[in-house]
Amino acid sequence: MNYCSECGAGGLELRVPEGDTLARWICTACGTIHYQNPKVVVGALPTWNGQVLLCRRAIEPRRGLWTLPAGFLENGETLAQGAERETLEEAHARVGLDELFTVISLPQISQLYVMFRARLLDPDFGPGQESLEVALFDERDIPWEQLAFRTIARTLRNFFRDRLDGRFRMHVSALERRGPLSPDLLAAG
Repeated sequence: MNYCSECGAGGLELRVPEGDTLARWICTACGTIHYQNPKVVVGALPTWNGQVLLCRRAIEPRRGLWTLPAGFLENGETLAQGAERETLEEAHARVGLDELFTVISLPQISQLYVMFRARLLDPDFGPGQESLEVALFDERDIPWEQLAFRTIARTLRNFFRDRLDGRFRMHVSALERRGPLSPDLLAAG
């Protein structure tokens, strides 16, 4: 940080505030402590007649690859509102949300990925501004090698495994960096 968002001063220093355990940016002029917290990515796993709705990305990162409709939660939104908004924006699809399905921590890029199972309310969908194409896929037709993010692959694998078991449950996990993996392979934007 170069400037304080509270007073505009340029004298910030990174140190552990009294009563805290982590270093934070602190304004030397007004004393404001600037907390930096993970970003929340929220989305849906929409289905219709046993098929899963995927979007082919029209934006970076990972342009041209497939994903579930998801994106950053906005201020003032609930998780459910964010998932519904992202699905409408990216796939022009209206969904009825079911339970929370996956929560995946991405500590190396400070993101938390939250996905709901969802039902398409009707088969009327199409590409939004951030999608090149939107399509329904049977499990056998999922473009596994063309999925944009590991979070999406993990969510889909959990979904198909749970469906086979006849019981859906919530999956909480973390994805750690493996080797020279770029952060853009991990999460959505």
